[in-house]
Amino acid sequence: MTKNRDKKAAHLILGGARSGKTAYALSVAERTDLEKCMIVTAKAEDQEMIDRIAWHRAERSTDWLVVEESVYLCEALQRLARSDRVVVVDCLTLWLSNLFSEEKDWGFEAANLVDCIKSLKGTAIFVSNEIGLGLVPETHLARAFRDAHGRLNQILAETCQAVTLVAAGLPVVLKKSAN
Repeated sequence: MTKNRDKKAAHLILGGARSGKTAYALSVAERTDLEKCMIVTAKAEDQEMIDRIAWHRAERSTDWLVVEESVYLCEALQRLARSDRVVVVDCLTLWLSNLFSEEKDWGFEAANLVDCIKSLKGTAIFVSNEIGLGLVPETHLARAFRDAHGRLNQILAETCQAVTLVAAGLPVVLKKSAN
């Protein structure tokens, strides 16, 4: 990420569950001189998710603006992205899951997100799980989600200027930003 406020950039950070991808995204954002904002896509629908959200809150410094948006991600990005701010979206996996549960057209929403990223007025970091490395899911719905998620990650990897895979807390650069 650059410290030059005139440049905009999009960075996709991929990784498995508990790989360190969110911590890495936060560290990338913290290294900028920009105001920090996070869009969280999780819904606090059960105690386990409430606990996870609390844990994630504790790992951020208190100077972060945090906005909860589970479905209307593009609208939130357009409202929050500015040249003096870095926005971290955590995470696209839950966002896609929310689209599935609300029976939204994920392909349309993904295309909308790509257009949104291309027109952003600032820097954005997107966190997403890499779920395609495991077993083939047993149910049709789970396979449809896995396939959609893989396509979403591919679309965003093509769109973003930088892509990093985090495994065991270690970042591996897949695509380096020209900034």
